[in-house]
Amino acid sequence: MNILSVVIARGGSKGIPRKNLADVGGIPLVAHIIKSALGVKTSTDLVLSTEDEEIAKIGLEFGAEVPFMRPQELAGDDVTSLPVVQHAVIQMENIKGYRYDIINYLQPTAPLCRTIDIENCLQKLKDNKEAESVVTIIESPVHPFKMKRVVDEDRVINFIDQGFEDMRPRQSLPKVYKRSGAVYASRRSVVMNQNSLVGEPCLGVIVPKETAVDIDTPEDLELVRLLYKKINLNK
Repeated sequence: MNILSVVIARGGSKGIPRKNLADVGGIPLVAHIIKSALGVKTSTDLVLSTEDEEIAKIGLEFGAEVPFMRPQELAGDDVTSLPVVQHAVIQMENIKGYRYDIINYLQPTAPLCRTIDIENCLQKLKDNKEAESVVTIIESPVHPFKMKRVVDEDRVINFIDQGFEDMRPRQSLPKVYKRSGAVYASRRSVVMNQNSLVGEPCLGVIVPKETAVDIDTPEDLELVRLLYKKINLNK
């Protein structure tokens, strides 16, 4: 099967200026997911989509293909990931001269994502013919039965109405999961025809929570730096 792994990393960032170039363990943030993707045994093409010359240079240095620059209209604050991934697929298929079967979208904001997690997602999608997508997931630290919403300005009600106030300990509740935000492996038809990064049915690969921090805030970045140091000290 022809597989394309796509890393998208733009130069602009509101929460953390130049976030994708932030130092984590002595190398730029964007380099971590590239290194993990290159370690996958399954044969894949790996492309970095960016509009930023410095990020493009880093991508090339660490082994990603950067055969095109992302157009500015796909690099704005309000542009979602889907059209950027679709643009990368079209560009790479034109360059390579063949069509991809699986599109593997990887986020640089999850730098602790492991090679084995990417490999497991790809293998599960290849092994399960009925599956449209496979994503990395972690157990949610907050159960939806415990979540609230506010109505009428300050009235607190259950987000999920069970008809009673759920005071059971977390350990007795059914496990729930959320996407880790690292790996989204989907069949080409999902991305290009269904216009989605996740199709149905979607399977999950459970990953350790310490490898699944998705960097949105400066606090997330500091946490990742601490976890990276801890993980490497224990190797």
